[in-house]
Amino acid sequence: MKIDKVEDYMETLAQSAREAARAMATIPSDKKNEALLKAAENILANAGDILRVNKFECDAAIKRGQDAAFIDRMSLSQDRIAGIAQALREIASLDDPVGKSIRTWSRPNGLEFERVRTPIGVIAIIYESRPNVTVDAAAIAVKAGNAVILRGGSECIETSKALFDCFQNALRECGLPEAAAQFVETTDRAAVGAILSGMNGRIDLVIPRGGKSLVGRVQSEARAPVLSHLDGICHVYVDGEADHEKAVAITLNAKMRRTGVCGAAETLLIDKACIAEIWPAIAEVLRDADCELRGDAALVAIDPSVSPATEIDWSTEYLAPILSVAVVDGVEGAIAHIAKYSSGHTEAIITENEVTAARFLSAVDSAIVMHNASTQFADGGEFGFGGEIGIATGRLHARGPAGVEELTTYKNLVRGTAHVRP
Repeated sequence: MKIDKVEDYMETLAQSAREAARAMATIPSDKKNEALLKAAENILANAGDILRVNKFECDAAIKRGQDAAFIDRMSLSQDRIAGIAQALREIASLDDPVGKSIRTWSRPNGLEFERVRTPIGVIAIIYESRPNVTVDAAAIAVKAGNAVILRGGSECIETSKALFDCFQNALRECGLPEAAAQFVETTDRAAVGAILSGMNGRIDLVIPRGGKSLVGRVQSEARAPVLSHLDGICHVYVDGEADHEKAVAITLNAKMRRTGVCGAAETLLIDKACIAEIWPAIAEVLRDADCELRGDAALVAIDPSVSPATEIDWSTEYLAPILSVAVVDGVEGAIAHIAKYSSGHTEAIITENEVTAARFLSAVDSAIVMHNASTQFADGGEFGFGGEIGIATGRLHARGPAGVEELTTYKNLVRGTAHVRP
């Protein structure tokens, strides 16, 4: 699409999104659900065309020398297309949070108060190489009664646009405002700058999904509130009272199921009380999966074949088959290591001791803390949200997978009977 002046183009998108947001705030649930289900139908019906476009873009990315993790994030398959459609169905099946009563109370003077959920308004999503985010973000935003502006990465902009067209056509076919979901069709970086400016107050929330440079820029420049995470430095702690079979299976899955996702484990912590017994089995399955291992001095002393870790390893999100490993002094040692190096995303403990597990779950202050489960469950779909618009690692508004409810705010309704304040 040829765009002569990006600023004017973005101004038009923001203005129409604001108008659509006002309309979306009162759209009935059944109409929103109808549009989401229709979008799923459209995507499945156009799967062949979407996959052809995606293959062309993936081949081009490979020729440019993009790494395997990057290619995996941007690649679609028939199964992934089916997963996108299923996510739409699941989001449609969720309870609509808009208008939901959060709390009611009354005062001695007879005034009645009620706090109810309302849409946030206009949400801008800036993302990079995951075309599925196009649909997940649009669906969650629309389900929560918002309008959304989507700015995808240039590497797979045509794939994202093909998915978006299926979604927007569904809005049109079901009588919802087309401008409730809009796609930025230019790769000009000035479009991102326009979004971060807040568009004169027309954008209520910015959500970045991508690498550290993108998220860092959004966090530093945005003039609207930001919901994001900067890194996914996730830890798995194997306690001295862990079941060894569980520890091996969970560690392998947490690291190697998909190395390029933000919920992939990047650091393994092992209790010194069990390191000698459990390390050979864990090391074997990881090496068989072609995972590079980097260990602290205590681990290298036990297994000299492990590469020595450097200080920077403990704060690195590899997004690759590389795992840093440290030997710690029990659960308190694990908690201390996580407090120092974690990005606040997801941490897991493997133990059969419920008291130790409770200590870990209580003391570790990350958005998601798990017991005897893989960190790869850090996903909105696995939480039952149908999908997610991102993983929030801050402490305000939302933490963890941000689904439909997290894209609402609230207002206070006050009902009186000719009340005047003395």
